[in-house]
Amino acid sequence: MEIILALAIGGAFGAVLDRISASNPNVIGRMLNLTNLKLMKAILLAIGVGSVLMFAGQMLGIVEVGHMSVKTAYLGVFAGGLLLGVGWALAGYCPGTGVVAAGAGRRDAFAFIAGGLLGAAAYMATYPAVKATGLLDAILGSNATLGAIPGTDYPGLTGLPGDTLGIVLGLVFVAVAFVLPERIIRKDARLPAE
Repeated sequence: MEIILALAIGGAFGAVLDRISASNPNVIGRMLNLTNLKLMKAILLAIGVGSVLMFAGQMLGIVEVGHMSVKTAYLGVFAGGLLLGVGWALAGYCPGTGVVAAGAGRRDAFAFIAGGLLGAAAYMATYPAVKATGLLDAILGSNATLGAIPGTDYPGLTGLPGDTLGIVLGLVFVAVAFVLPERIIRKDARLPAE
């Protein structure tokens, strides 16, 4: 039953990504060059609403804190995030949107997926060398959260309650989604003068 539920949720999520054009590399490019921020607004709204619902659910006892997994922070995460961002800008896909685009039949997405799998294989092959650099050593010694979460052993980096902080940050994301303009740079501002 869990695999059926995972497939259903994944399919619904993919359909939403396709519907908001997150699987179109041209839309991603326009978002990243700040000429069309509709997708960015949708992403911020989704993150904000999801954060509010999740942390409010934890406070109300609807969402079990034990299901939350806090990952260890290490320098390699930041380096990997930088590589992901550059790859996203160059290809117009992130891993999730690439799979959705492949499902929608975009041929360039298949090349993107193949490149991602080759990159993962290269990382696996070089893992001992990467580990030896210290990039995978934990920052602050262990897993930590921004705010303390009741019922967990994770240290909070601030004295604020984690659930409240998560709701506040979620509301900030929602507010930014609503006040963000549709574009910061006009399309014709990038064109050369005649």
